[in-house]
Amino acid sequence: MLNLFGGTFHTLEHSLNYATQKNRVISDNIANVDTPGYKAKDVKFKDVFQDALTKPQISNFTTHEKHIPFRPEASTDFPVIRNNNTMYNNNRNNVDIDKEMASLAENQIYYQSLVDRLNGKFNDLQTVIRGGN
Repeated sequence: MLNLFGGTFHTLEHSLNYATQKNRVISDNIANVDTPGYKAKDVKFKDVFQDALTKPQISNFTTHEKHIPFRPEASTDFPVIRNNNTMYNNNRNNVDIDKEMASLAENQIYYQSLVDRLNGKFNDLQTVIRGGN
């Protein structure tokens, strides 16, 4: 199996999946700011990242250059947790709109930086394909 793009594209793809899921969760929180009893949710990346670092990596031994190496696929699902420990409003809702708006802006900047980096990688590939022109 030819790995044309290398690990950078895979990492960027995984990061974009995280940012997309985080954006959905933040949007849900903002949409439910006045919903009685709604509890804010968050996407946890740090826990997934830490698990990936501590889990033993599974590898295989290939005896021929055409053998396909075994690489377990990374999960694109990130755990979503619900914050049940706080209550900001009298209706048992705990969405802090200022925090959510700040998180949304931060996530949008993060997402855009990933897209810019991905575009840069594709531009590099185009340059190589064109022979440096």
